[in-house]
Parts: sequence; structure tokens; C-alpha cells
Amino acid sequence: MKRTFVVGCPRSGTTIVQAMLARHPSVFTLPETAFFEHVHGNLAWRWGDANAERRPPRLRQRLGFSRKYERQLFLSLQQTTSTASGSPVRPPLRTRALERRFLLLLDEMASAAEREMWLEKTPNHLLYLPEIEALAPDARFVHVIRPGAETIASLIDASLLFESDNAFGGGTIHWARRWNRAMQIHRARLDHPQHYLLFLEDLVAQPQLAWNDLCRFLGLDPGQALDDNCTQVIADLEREPWKRRALNGRLHAPENKVDSLFGPKVQHWLQAKLVSYDELREQWLRTRSTGEASRTARGPCMRSVAALSSGAGRAP
Repeated sequence: MKRTFVVGCPRSGTTIVQAMLARHPSVFTLPETAFFEHVHGNLAWRWGDANAERRPPRLRQRLGFSRKYERQLFLSLQQTTSTASGSPVRPPLRTRALERRFLLLLDEMASAAEREMWLEKTPNHLLYLPEIEALAPDARFVHVIRPGAETIASLIDASLLFESDNAFGGGTIHWARRWNRAMQIHRARLDHPQHYLLFLEDLVAQPQLAWNDLCRFLGLDPGQALDDNCTQVIADLEREPWKRRALNGRLHAPENKVDSLFGPKVQHWLQAKLVSYDELREQWLRTRSTGEASRTARGPCMRSVAALSSGAGRAP
């Protein structure tokens, strides 16, 4: 079973990448689990938020025992599908055993769906890469990256549109720090063979090349015909209405909200405070073979890649 995690700063395009891959007949996916976030905690501290302190583990956790909430989360995941083979499994008490059982549960779900790869997408799992890598050394990771100012503008816009949800709260300075932290983690995995950096602008501008390259990294056939739309359940729109536009898995250029939300002073501040996106992208592109990229750009995958876009004029 091929195991894949899609990670990145929130509002970077992780949902559309998940939905696109879910249209491939070899890929099984499911809504965000946030499993490792719940198991290992300290999310704000891992992001490097101002005044965030690391909470020491309680005695039960230091002894290697899982919490009741984590076991309940595992049970709820079992209940989300009726296709998992066998009867429900009682969650292990030990944290390490519970984590292994989580991976096996996803294996079973994908196998029951007759898929050869599963994809788990939780953006915040970017902060738990060491734990996931130690647990699943064969796993592959797709890092979705979007320019900082665009990402932060999208986060601020979502916080204004969905005031009842505090997932996007904190303001410009808060998210600028978090985006910089995400870039630090992306850069640290730049040369790692199990990690792939997918820049959203490249996917929109050169969908065929980007799709071929991504499929090659994941061991998927890029020439296979895709489902017309993503039919797998990847989000609960009552809780996550901001995902509605991405759920069909049809590629479209994201709306740039920078000019409408930020005046010249804030844009100048962002330009000064955000680490260089262009530098990381250039470093990544240099790691790719120019000759191989030019060949795949003219590969036999036109039908599949054309089906990625949402219609004429919406994306190249």
C-alpha cells in the first residue's frame, strides 16, 4: 500500500490537490483526520506562535499510554466507512500501537475500495513530520506551497467570511509568522527523496507538466483517465464551507485577494517580513531534471491533464 500525506500552510491549495488526486482511480482519500495533531499536541508551540509554551506530557503520556480522546478519534474514523474489512477494532491503549493501528486502518480502507494508494490531507501535519516519518518511513509527502501574501490574504478573507470558525483567526502578523515557519519546514525537506514540493502557481500555469511530475513521484500512472469529478467525501461542508469550490477536483486559478484586502503599507510590510518564496521555488526547480521535464511536457497525457481544469478560460 502506498501511503501519502498532503501537508502545507492552511489556505495554500491542499484541498484542491487532494480532490484532484482523488479523481485518479488508484487513489483513496478521506476528510482531514488531524490524527497526529491530536496525538502529539502543542500545535501553537510547533507553529512558533508568540507566547506559546510547550505543554509537558502528563504522566500517562510519558509512560506511553494514549488518551481517551485519541482512542475515541480512532473509533470515529472506523465508523466513517463501512468498507473497512473485518469488525471494528478496539483501540490500543499504547500510543505507539494506536498510531500503527491508524495506518493499518487507512490501509484497510484503501484496500476495501480497491485502491493502491491512500492519501491523508491535514495541513497541520506539516508540523509533525518527524513523528510520521519515524512511524511510516515508506510514506511520501506532498508539500503544497502558495506565495505568502496570497496565502495570508486568503486566510484573512476566510476569517471575515466565516467569523464563527476561529481556525483562521489571529490576524496578519500571526499568519505571516506561521507561513514563515511552514517555509522553514519545506526548505528542510527540499532534498529529501520522500518529499515533493508542489508550487500551486506551477500546477495552474503548467498543469500537464506538474501533473506528470507529481504522478511520477507518487508512482501513479498519469495517463489514466480521471473521474469526471471527485466523488470521494473529503470534507464536511457544514463545518468547512470554505472548501466548497475545491471539492470537485477541477483545477482553477485561485483568486488573488491581496490588493482588495491589503493596502500599500501592509503589502510593503509583508514583502519585508516574509521569507523568500521565489528563492525556495528556484532551488526546487533546480533539483528537477530539465531534460526530463521537457520530455514529460510532451508526454501522452493530454486527455488526463485537460480533464483537470474546470473549463475553458478558467485555467491554462
